[in-house]
This record gives sequence, structure tokens and C-alpha cells, in this order.
Amino acid sequence: MGKRETDSKGDESPVRFSVDRSSPVPLYFQLSQQLETAIETGKLAPGSLLGNEIELAGRLGLSRPTVRQAIQSLVDKGLLVRRRGIGTQVVHSQVKRPLELSSLYDDLEAAGQKPATRVLLNTTTEATAEVAAALGIAEGAEVALVERLRFTHGEPVAHLRNHLPVGLIDLSTERLEETGLYRLMRAAGITLHSARQAVGARAATVEEGERLGEPEGAPLLTMQRTTFDDTGRAVEFGSHVYRASRYAFEFQLLVRP
Repeated sequence: MGKRETDSKGDESPVRFSVDRSSPVPLYFQLSQQLETAIETGKLAPGSLLGNEIELAGRLGLSRPTVRQAIQSLVDKGLLVRRRGIGTQVVHSQVKRPLELSSLYDDLEAAGQKPATRVLLNTTTEATAEVAAALGIAEGAEVALVERLRFTHGEPVAHLRNHLPVGLIDLSTERLEETGLYRLMRAAGITLHSARQAVGARAATVEEGERLGEPEGAPLLTMQRTTFDDTGRAVEFGSHVYRASRYAFEFQLLVRP
């Protein structure tokens, strides 16, 4: 029967999909690959709606179970999220998987490192262009800002700087020094779904060295992470610095089937 094409309902210009019924590649996989490519290349931007499964199946001439399977594969990868009453929505294009979405507090506690926290700053501020872009808000909008030092066995391990939407959770200094930020979010009913993360390295400044107990120029690991909940909303933007002599990132790499 050859190919059949359809357009998505993107926010700006439509994205064309096609399925080839004569191909040995399963139809659901053809659709999921094209959707993933559109998301990764930005043709389907974060927040774009695909419509519901019935509409997409009708436009492509596919069965609803086939479309559901294609969408579910991308939900599992963290690229799409289903929203009741709205439909299927693009979350973001660069999900770092299979990285585990956990906090430093949880990681240290799981390793038996007895984490402790000192809150350096707990206030509100105006969002810079970088913070606004990460959280999906207007530049200059009010955001919560928290800076903390994380310790293990009495030694500083990391300096954590986090921006969050105002009023998202109770950010009392007492609670922040008792537990991790992600635990506070989960306790408030927020379901953490996925994150976009970048890891780097650089030399410590004088101020960072004094704060972390390292000499100026010592190697530091850096991490920036934007975390999303199960509705696709950005719930925090973190900019963290770690002592390379005390902490390392470990990644599990999988071969795609």
C-alpha cells in the first residue's frame, strides 16, 4: 500500500510524518522514530501538543494500539508526557537517560556518607536570562534562590545553587538543612519525571577553594540540571560545583537495540 503521510499539530509549522506499510519495520517504530527525530531537532518544541491517540491514528490511517505503542515508547524515554484532558505533550528534546534522577543528598546517604547541609542563602531574586530560559519564565520574574554547602563526615563536598518557581514548596532553612531538595519536592506531591543535564570541569577560584577546602586552581566538577515534573513543568534549575577529589559522576551506558 506504500506510504501514507500526515502533518502534526505543532505550535508553529506542521511536521510531516509518513509510514511505509511495505517496510519490514513495525509501523509503531516508524512513527516513534520520526516523532523522536522531530523532538530532537526542535521541529516539535517543548510544550507542543500532538493531540490524542484517536486523532493521530485517524490522520495516519493507523490503529489506535499502534499509535499508543509509539507514544508510550517516547513516554518511557522521557520525551513525551500524557496530560489528562489535554493530550500528549512534548516535554523537552534532550533527556539524559539512563541517568538516574536523584539528588546529591540521596546519593551520599545511599553510599553511607552521612550527608549534612549548611544553608548559605535562602531568598528570592529576579530571574536572569539563563534562569528564565531554564524554568520557562519571563526574564526578571521573581524566583526562589537557595545556596547550600553539602558535607560528608564534616568535610565540604559540593556547593549547590538552585533556582525554583516561587511558592513551589516550603523552602524553610530548617527543612533544607534536614534533608534533600528532591525529598522536599516529593513530600509536597511533586512527581519528578526527567531532567536535562550537562556535566563539565574547571579550576577552582579563590572563593570556591576557600568554601570547599581546596587550593585555588584545584579541579572541580560542574553540573547544570533543569528538572521537570510529570506535567512537563520545570521545577528547578541547579548549578552545582563538586570537589573532584571527593566526588565523581558515574554513568551507566547502554547499547541501543
